[in-house]
Amino acid sequence: MGWVRLCSEDEVAEGAVVSADVGESRLMAVRLGGSVRVAARTCTHEDADLSCGFVSPEGVRCPLHLSVFDMESGMPLNPPAQNPIMTYNVKIEHGAVFVEV
Repeated sequence: MGWVRLCSEDEVAEGAVVSADVGESRLMAVRLGGSVRVAARTCTHEDADLSCGFVSPEGVRCPLHLSVFDMESGMPLNPPAQNPIMTYNVKIEHGAVFVEV
């Protein structure tokens, strides 16, 4: 598919989650420490929607069983999740967030 516009850069406030679907990919964009990161928004433990979770400096916490996912690597930082979520390449151009899918 290549690079796809996900949202406006202004929509991704620090600590907020923006969810978007690109084709069959269910994605979320999060700004942590000034950087925008994009990852799959489905928890690998019980298929919960991570965009309904909580953002902390460590990553995004699943609203169902509280596993935290690192937004750079996708790795879960605590149980019960054991498998990482997919992360995506991101670029910011002309005030928009683009993701490579």
